[in-house]
Amino acid sequence: MPAHPQPSQSPSYEGRPLPRPEDEVVDQGLGFDLGTLVTRRRMLAFLGLGAAGAGLAACGGTSSTSSAAATSSSASGTAAGALTEIPDETAGPYPGDGSNGPDVLEQSGIVRSDIRSSFGEARGTAEGVPMTLRLTVRDLANGGVPFAGVAVYVWHCDRDGNYSMYSDGVTDQNYLRGVQVTDAAGTVTFTSIVPACYSGRWPHVHFEVYPDQDSITDATTTIATSQVALPKDVCDAVYATSGYESSVRNLADVTLTNDNVFGDDGGASQLATVSGDVSSGYTVFLPVGVDTTTTPSAGAAPAGGGRGGAPAGPPG
Repeated sequence: MPAHPQPSQSPSYEGRPLPRPEDEVVDQGLGFDLGTLVTRRRMLAFLGLGAAGAGLAACGGTSSTSSAAATSSSASGTAAGALTEIPDETAGPYPGDGSNGPDVLEQSGIVRSDIRSSFGEARGTAEGVPMTLRLTVRDLANGGVPFAGVAVYVWHCDRDGNYSMYSDGVTDQNYLRGVQVTDAAGTVTFTSIVPACYSGRWPHVHFEVYPDQDSITDATTTIATSQVALPKDVCDAVYATSGYESSVRNLADVTLTNDNVFGDDGGASQLATVSGDVSSGYTVFLPVGVDTTTTPSAGAAPAGGGRGGAPAGPPG
């Protein structure tokens, strides 16, 4: 009796079909890598090895597992396993989240990627050198996997050093504020402008991380509050352009080590990786480690005197 032909088998790895059978295991794409990583963590948990064992497996296992960690953080040169919790920092006196006066997070239209223009009844647009801000949030409580579905609220000053909703002349504006929800890779992307350097502070961008979009109307639900520091060489190039003249003098009077926010460690885990130039704009990237097992220690507006007619408080 003639033998029946055997069905051809697609190449697989650890029982999972390869989406790119013609390529090596390490070249199957981020989705396949993350699936491999999750599968291994589940196996290690079953064996009682826990998160520490998962970390060892991710570092010492096959190339596809370490590729998953490296791919998502390649822009910063930091492996996910080495990522530490982002430092808690003050939200400053101009958060616009309802904790210190105005609340932009209650307004329809705040969930948006391009934050250069005001929305709702406001019509102003912030001018300046283009900046794309990309934050990749990782869930440190679950081994550093991408933190999908969390909401990230960002805000920063304009090229004159003023904060919309607070500073004299722009209290009727809400530009340079917006919310995005992280995708499957834990990433949010905003289109904005490079902020100024105002007196007493290193150039920076504020952000808050919320458990989900529904939580953004309550500032007490934040799971992380921090700031992104911009590199000096980028600031020097931007501040040499028209409109940023006052920033040149202000930047000369402050350093990362004497800044009242980044000074404790020189912004070691908050200094962004940046690519681009003045003519085409800059892309600013920072990996953000969030640990929901720790208690947030920041977020409240500081007390004291402020700038631009804003509520009292040292510049944040």
